[in-house]
Amino acid sequence: MNIKDMPDIEESWRVLRIMGEFIEGIDNLSGIEKAVTIFGSARLKENDKYYKLAKETASLFAKNGYTVITGGGPGIMEAGNRGAYEVEKETIGLNIKLPFEQRPNKYITKLLTFKYFFVRKVMFIKYTKAVLVFPGGFGTLDELFEVITLVQTHRIERIPIVLFGKEFWLPLIEWIEQYLKERKLISPEDMDLFRIVETPEESLEEVKRFYGSI
Repeated sequence: MNIKDMPDIEESWRVLRIMGEFIEGIDNLSGIEKAVTIFGSARLKENDKYYKLAKETASLFAKNGYTVITGGGPGIMEAGNRGAYEVEKETIGLNIKLPFEQRPNKYITKLLTFKYFFVRKVMFIKYTKAVLVFPGGFGTLDELFEVITLVQTHRIERIPIVLFGKEFWLPLIEWIEQYLKERKLISPEDMDLFRIVETPEESLEEVKRFYGSI
């Protein structure tokens, strides 16, 4: 056999590593009965109002029986883990290996570390009952639009998608209305796939209403 015709061994091992990450994630998370996933910027500091809001929101959901899942890093992720940790509830961090190291925050009771973003994103959604999205950059927007797309295309069952902060999200929503909805690039009902709230209580109410608990 010509060496050029031989399978790429490294690619084969990569497939096995990917499978291993899926197996590890499923083994560690499959026992979760009810979880909420929090997305948001890694760059927001402890004194930022959205850090404080994420912490309060995580505490409220944790007290109501939800396991809190975040990306495990600093900023909003830390706030989410911290909110649950400080009320002595389970708090999960799904960390990612990056060229510039993202260190896990200290408020995690169960930590998983991934090499592959796409495996990590599956784990964010697979066991969650709702997604709570705080202000963030490209990574947060990527996570938000992937969840919306999965729901829109019926690849996953519909779940509440809750955005925090009208001042941050309304310009984006207006752009979606003007350039996507009005040009018929999305359906009018797609605008109902998410809600904007201002307080932890509003977000919990949205989730409970969705599942018929209110």
